[in-house]
Amino acid sequence: MKSMTCKQLGGACDLEFRANSFEEIAELSQQHGMAMHEQQDPAHLDAMREMGKLMQNPEAMGKWLNDKRLEFEAQPDV
Repeated sequence: MKSMTCKQLGGACDLEFRANSFEEIAELSQQHGMAMHEQQDPAHLDAMREMGKLMQNPEAMGKWLNDKRLEFEAQPDV
């Protein structure tokens, strides 16, 4: 099991997610993002806007995802 924070995954806070795969940790991050959107948290909304800009460029988004996957894999087991 590995851990990454919301900030490490493009978010706005230090909440730590733990998962066995990058797909699992991405899902946890997405669920957290949806909750923060519902709460209209300003910092997370700003991070979501930045992510939205990134998503408009498929090549840049693919690179970002690959980089995050590699970062996840490089994390020590917890």
